[in-house]
Amino acid sequence: MPKDETSYDTVFGKMAVEFGLCTDAELGRSIEELESRRKETPVMLKDLMIDLGYLTTSQAERLKKSIKETKAAAHQIPGYKILGKLGAGAMAIVYRAKQLSLNRTVAIKVLPKRFTENPEYVERFYKEGQAAAKLNHNNIVQAFDVGEAGGYHYFVMEYVEGKTLYDDLSEGKVFGEEEALDIVIQVARALLHAHSVGLIHRDVKPKNIMINTAGVVKLADMGLARETTDIEAAKTEAGKAYGTPYYIAPEQIRGKIDIDERADIYGLGATFYHMVTGRVPFMADDPSDVMRKHLKEELIPPDHINTALSAGVSEVIEVMMAKNKEDRYNSVQELLEDLITVRNGQPPIRAHKRFDVSMLEQLEAGAALEDEGHDYKEDAVTNYRIAVFILGALSAILVLVIIYLLS
Repeated sequence: MPKDETSYDTVFGKMAVEFGLCTDAELGRSIEELESRRKETPVMLKDLMIDLGYLTTSQAERLKKSIKETKAAAHQIPGYKILGKLGAGAMAIVYRAKQLSLNRTVAIKVLPKRFTENPEYVERFYKEGQAAAKLNHNNIVQAFDVGEAGGYHYFVMEYVEGKTLYDDLSEGKVFGEEEALDIVIQVARALLHAHSVGLIHRDVKPKNIMINTAGVVKLADMGLARETTDIEAAKTEAGKAYGTPYYIAPEQIRGKIDIDERADIYGLGATFYHMVTGRVPFMADDPSDVMRKHLKEELIPPDHINTALSAGVSEVIEVMMAKNKEDRYNSVQELLEDLITVRNGQPPIRAHKRFDVSMLEQLEAGAALEDEGHDYKEDAVTNYRIAVFILGALSAILVLVIIYLLS
């Protein structure tokens, strides 16, 4: 995070979006207006959003109360001293704190009261902590503790001093090929570790990729992670699209049960695409339209947007984002081999093979259709000739009969 403590306005705005009270676009317009008005007079984001009609007074007050209560709850967590806010996530407010027993700085996620009253959210919150606890890798945010205090649930994790990938992208940064490859390779190594212990992340996106001040990349937020062996959870989630629309894999949109590591490869591919082009792979005003495009619309090759990209990087991203998971890399290990190869200035061997196999299958399918068409034509010609022969024979017999009768 760029600052030790995020302003109240920042947290308020993020929570308003996460709670579905306003859109990202409305928040963006509010922040622009806020900066303009503050040149003349002090104003709070909460009041401005009410003035602009994006929030009602009651919505703003309830959100303010939720943030205030969550902060008070954070101060009740035993063994920790709250130092300030870090930000707001999809389901929680995150604080910077000191763990008194070990005298170290940590981050603490606190579930707001609104979610605490929903058993499904509470279960997901604890599952995130339990999933993260199974992982021990330098490129994954480490989990320390989960618990409950004063009726609020909390999750203690490693504090990452730095920023998220989303912070840079939201400011319009387009990453150079070398820097993007370095970040993506580190995330791929994190995923390789997670997959090795049977966990699929299912929500790889810029907001969940952190970069500390030393340039070390950390994959965060295991809130949607699922064990590949958890068949019951898979059946429960069947038909539901879990993930973030801009980066979600087609099979997740369809709510398939057999989600595997190739879904994470797609999410990382969509993130990679965003990094090197400056835009998400598929854009639309409505999330459902974005997801429809993931399913149906052809991907514009990234090197068609950023012509400075090498053909190798573009090819890797296209294989990562193949709509049919069978056409993607089979594993993150395969992906890593190509990423490192491309970084070394060589063509991606695995991607070439995937393209070659895909093209061969298409050619074979085309040949089969041609053969079928050819057989069909031959059969039609044969049948036509037989019919003509029979008609000719019948006509000849009829003529002979008439001649016989007239003679």
